[in-house]
Amino acid sequence: MSHDTHAPTAEQDVVEAIVPLMPIVLPVAGAILMFLMIFIAMYMA
Repeated sequence: MSHDTHAPTAEQDVVEAIVPLMPIVLPVAGAILMFLMIFIAMYMA
């Protein structure tokens, strides 16, 4: 006896999960990239 009832699972898209966090994620990622670039520029100078 196989139960062939396909209940719709509540799958959430990864992009849709991240979108509400964008006002926090983007500035933090930008700050990290800026500090890395400043460190590289000071190291190369």
